[in-house]
Amino acid sequence: MNILLHACCGPCAAYPVQKLREMGHETSGFFYNPNIHPYKEYEKRLQTFQDYAEKVGLTTIIKDDYDLERFLRMTVYRENIRCRFCYRLRLNETVKLAKEKNFQAFSSTLLVSPYQKHDLIKEIGEELAEEYQIPFFYYDFRSGYREGIEISKEMGLYRQPFCGCIYSERDRYRKERK
Repeated sequence: MNILLHACCGPCAAYPVQKLREMGHETSGFFYNPNIHPYKEYEKRLQTFQDYAEKVGLTTIIKDDYDLERFLRMTVYRENIRCRFCYRLRLNETVKLAKEKNFQAFSSTLLVSPYQKHDLIKEIGEELAEEYQIPFFYYDFRSGYREGIEISKEMGLYRQPFCGCIYSERDRYRKERK
């Protein structure tokens, strides 16, 4: 199958790309992450994704549209459910592109992290699949999370210390201070 894989960063792509290839799927990576804050962090993740893709021969599509305002407008006053909006925003762009470019399915590297809301990602992916009439390729990549970390360390990839959004940055560093 030809799958468009939304990628939040290079390190998170490592295991899913490897696994999808082992399963015999042709995979292209799609970077679209307007939720990442601050902008310098966004730039680091984009560059790291491109570096990773070059090292493993991954075809990429980059939507370098840092529409932070759109993400913030969606989440303000809904901070406790911000992940729902963030996942939908990024997966919606992925499925639209997958449909436009005639991919057979779409998926996301978000499914590799034990820190993400896995069931919510799956739910949103399936809703969008039905809406756009293109399958959401669901696979629980979490079993390869540690392997992905090792791959990214071996490649010397930048590894981010928080999920990406301004709220997760606050939560990450607030915890360290306590």
